[in-house]
Amino acid sequence: MGDTDLSAEIRQYQRERAELVIEKLHEKYMDGHFVETADEALKLLLELVPAGARLGRGDSVTLNQIGAFEALMDRGENEFINPVRTDATTGYNPPREERREMQRQTLLSDIYLTGTNAITLDGTIVSTDGSGNRVAAMMFGPKKVIIVAGVNKICTDVDDALRRIRDWAGPVNAWRHRLKHRKDDGLGWGVLRYTAIIDGNQPVEQGKICVILINEDLGL
Repeated sequence: MGDTDLSAEIRQYQRERAELVIEKLHEKYMDGHFVETADEALKLLLELVPAGARLGRGDSVTLNQIGAFEALMDRGENEFINPVRTDATTGYNPPREERREMQRQTLLSDIYLTGTNAITLDGTIVSTDGSGNRVAAMMFGPKKVIIVAGVNKICTDVDDALRRIRDWAGPVNAWRHRLKHRKDDGLGWGVLRYTAIIDGNQPVEQGKICVILINEDLGL
């Protein structure tokens, strides 16, 4: 039997890394959950979001990939503040100032849903974006922040995380904005203006930040 399929070995390796991250998150007064699949992540996310909670969202390829927003809207139990909404037929985006006002409103949400660019083995969350609204909401404002990420986001340390953002997530995200959203602002490193390094919650805010790690390669 040849070693042509190493998927089981890779998944076990990623599983062990993720379990270490979850342990470190708990030490830093954050909540952490590990699931094997995107379907399990979506099920858990729906369980973590109670009916009636006012939701804000940050731009997240991972949340798009697991179908989070469609599932929550279909459930119909939550008000949604959605600054990145796009009309599927016309491609219409709200004017910039309207988007900015919605981004401000997400700071007052009960639960903010987003992804991250990187998370270290020591449980430090590293995120960069172009306008700062996502990293601002991750740090202050919403009562709870739920971050969903694939195990491909796990990095050795903060320096490794910053390299990942600079050399991979940033450039690919810039092309995403240009090719899918008809925006050229990303190609001048416009997506790499604001960086947040989150090293835990205050003890009195135990669990304010909750991370769901998925044993799949997802997002940027």
